Parts: sequence; structure tokens; C-alpha cells
Amino acid sequence: MSPDLCWTDVAEITFQLAEAHPDVDPKYVSFPELYRWILALPDFSDDPARCNERVLEAIQGAWLAELA
Repeated sequence: MSPDLCWTDVAEITFQLAEAHPDVDPKYVSFPELYRWILALPDFSDDPARCNERVLEAIQGAWLAELA
């Protein structure tokens, strides 16, 4: 695992979110909350301004798929 996560590291972000929030159903997480959780990940270091709705949709979708 790279010590510095970027917005494009969807699989690793998804894994870390699932580990950090094991009892959460990602389909009920709002994009603002998801955004804050990603920025709070210890290895995340990308520019917060590079995020957009499409990126958050991809991360949320990957998290949902991981649970399926």
C-alpha cells in the first residue's frame, strides 16, 4: 500500500472506509460526510479541491460493491 492515498486510489480508499466504519451502510452516507471521512483517512494526502461528485460516486459505488 502506498503511504499517500489519492482520489484515484478508489479500491484502497474503499477498503479503509470499510475498516474505519464497519457498521455503516454506504448507500446512506451523504457525499459531504463521505468526503470528510476520506479526508480523515490517515494515509490520504491528495488535494481536497480535486474531488467532485463523480469521484465520490465511484468510491461509494465501490464500497457498495465490496459489501455485496
